[in-house]
Amino acid sequence: MKNTLLFLSFMLVCAVQAQDNYPANYAREPRFKALVYYTEHAEKAHVDFALQGVEFFRRLNYGDGYILEVTTDLSAYPYEKLKDYDIVVMLNASPSSGEQREAFRQYMENGGGWMGFHAAAYNDRNTKWPWFVDFLGGGVFYCNNWPPQPVKVELDNPQHPITKTLPASFIVPESEWYQWNPSPRLNKDVEVLVSISQDNYPLGIKDVVNFGDFPIVWTNKNYRMIYLNMGHGDDEFTDATQKLLFINAFRWALSNNKKGDPFMK
Repeated sequence: MKNTLLFLSFMLVCAVQAQDNYPANYAREPRFKALVYYTEHAEKAHVDFALQGVEFFRRLNYGDGYILEVTTDLSAYPYEKLKDYDIVVMLNASPSSGEQREAFRQYMENGGGWMGFHAAAYNDRNTKWPWFVDFLGGGVFYCNNWPPQPVKVELDNPQHPITKTLPASFIVPESEWYQWNPSPRLNKDVEVLVSISQDNYPLGIKDVVNFGDFPIVWTNKNYRMIYLNMGHGDDEFTDATQKLLFINAFRWALSNNKKGDPFMK
């Protein structure tokens, strides 16, 4: 009798889940494959962020919802290997050698996904990688505030899938904020999603930014990519709203995969 009841209960659950209007979609296998990259050869604040970032993405993988691989060595990922990943998350650095850069360029130009934080987009006259500057929207590092501090941010597009669950403006944890020149907003292929509010000016105590357009989250629509300027220090995962922004961005980059939206399977 007990076994019969258990079987009937199981069949009832299966029948309910088979209905088209059932609200949940349970994965039968890992949904996608992600590579998280960081370097230990960086300033302490960037390493601190990266280590917490690795833990953040591991927590998102509770229950093995996706295949997660973490590396500190991009030289082990030529294009033929890199193309197997649905997204590459760069926490505090970008490819450095010519071989790594070429593999990443091929990956992105063939539909790869990228989520970059803070120093992963840093570039200046010494970087010597024009493709990457174009990939980021044309902006080069221009100036920054110091020391790190929280700021008020505002949504540029509250209807975008990344921002639609966020307040129109909110305070984010302390970080060192990069301003870019020219502003990525001037690029017709760039969609800015979040900017530092002009209300913050003057921004900084030692190094003070007094004016200027200050986008901090954007996408280059020519690629499946999202950049977030957060990523300095060990405070970045302390705020629920900012963590929701990170999750939304991660999910959005994956959902636009040319292989199909893994969350619909």
